[in-house]
Amino acid sequence: MKAFPMFIRTTGRRVVIVGGGEQAAQKARLMLKTDADLVLVAPTLEDELQALVTQGRARHVPALSLQVFDGAAMAFVGTGCPGLDVAAHGLARAARCPVNVVDQPELCDMTTPAIVDRDPIVIAIGSEGTSPVLTRDIKTKLERILPVTLGGLAALAGRLRPSVERGIPRAQRRAFWAWVFKSDPRALWTRGEERAAARQIKQAIAAGAVPQQAQGGMISLVGAGPGARDLLTLRAVERLQEADVIFYDRLVDEEVLELARRDAERVFVGKHVGAHLMPQERINQMIVAEAAKGRRVVRLKSGDPGIFGRATEELEAARAAGIAVEMVPGVTAASAAGAALGRSLTQREVANTLVLSTGTGSASDPEPDSTRLSGPGTTTALYMAVRQAGRLVSGWQAQGLPASAQIDVAVEVSKPAERHFSTTAAQLEQDLQAQGVTGCAILLVTWPISVPARATGPEQSAGSRGAKILSYAS
Repeated sequence: MKAFPMFIRTTGRRVVIVGGGEQAAQKARLMLKTDADLVLVAPTLEDELQALVTQGRARHVPALSLQVFDGAAMAFVGTGCPGLDVAAHGLARAARCPVNVVDQPELCDMTTPAIVDRDPIVIAIGSEGTSPVLTRDIKTKLERILPVTLGGLAALAGRLRPSVERGIPRAQRRAFWAWVFKSDPRALWTRGEERAAARQIKQAIAAGAVPQQAQGGMISLVGAGPGARDLLTLRAVERLQEADVIFYDRLVDEEVLELARRDAERVFVGKHVGAHLMPQERINQMIVAEAAKGRRVVRLKSGDPGIFGRATEELEAARAAGIAVEMVPGVTAASAAGAALGRSLTQREVANTLVLSTGTGSASDPEPDSTRLSGPGTTTALYMAVRQAGRLVSGWQAQGLPASAQIDVAVEVSKPAERHFSTTAAQLEQDLQAQGVTGCAILLVTWPISVPARATGPEQSAGSRGAKILSYAS
């Protein structure tokens, strides 16, 4: 290493920032994460910095001098003037104050790392100035993995440490803290159940030992999004990191599973439209049985679990068995498809209503009336509808959609194999077959307010005002 990483205490100490513009403001934003006394040195300050002085969060010193650096913990220099930066650097060094000069590494005693802040847990990432883009990428990955509430659990542990020293025998303390940070208390805290976690920890302290049995299992119905793993929510990544066992189907990309714990058990419960490899009732039984063992179970579903994901059956099965259950929303395929084509699902004076429907129903209703809510001013997203394209187009045309309406087809949105092609309402079924688009998909139909619900003449307004239909196939 050419630079040794360490944490510098800021409580009751001054940090000097030389400069009154944007460069100085950037350093001020960073130091505002600390409790340091900020000193801003510049003849005048831009509005953001002046507001810090007005609020009492910083002190303004108009003139640069040797004395301003005396006894300071550190200094940052960013005046925008290379000559003035060098002068400020010289004064700081004369006062033996560690200094960082913006964009001049040869004048830096220290560099500022990329920071993942879960106060009091803080992670600093540096590359000695060689690859800042890489450090930011690492920071982004850590931000996804670490719960935003993690610092609160660490702070609680700090407050309870004296009680642990009194109540837990020395030989058992390491196991106690491992239980707090790796088992039920952390899982409860991460789910937002801070009071339950604190109560469990305090009960263990009072008992003088780590609980012998787990509190019980937990089922999380997690939305995996449309495919790309960077479209998962932070909470979804957290649940994957916590899971003991993961049940997933064929629509979940392998890269998403790579975010899970290495030692998590993975169970494939592949399902196809019209040909389920494993009945839903059997899946319900399996996830409940695993949670009943005290395990943390993730049922990983593509898109959003609450949108045509059969989440209701699994929620009811868990509740009937007395198992704690939650839903973690994901980016649904309709949203991802619209984003892939650079278009909005709603638009003022064009489509002010969004309808989600399905082209394939249950065994008792295999061909639901999926287009009944379509009409002027609506965007209708139909899931699992490719095989029903002919029937659906006939329904739209009967309601007034022109046969020549443009159709944009988007396949494998957000995945490496993503592709697009255009067709018309009249050619939709034939072109889907020619392009080999099969299986689960979405038809997204935006019906402008300006196109009447019933045609008054042959192909009226079919040209420039034709509605667009998007198909998303996963």
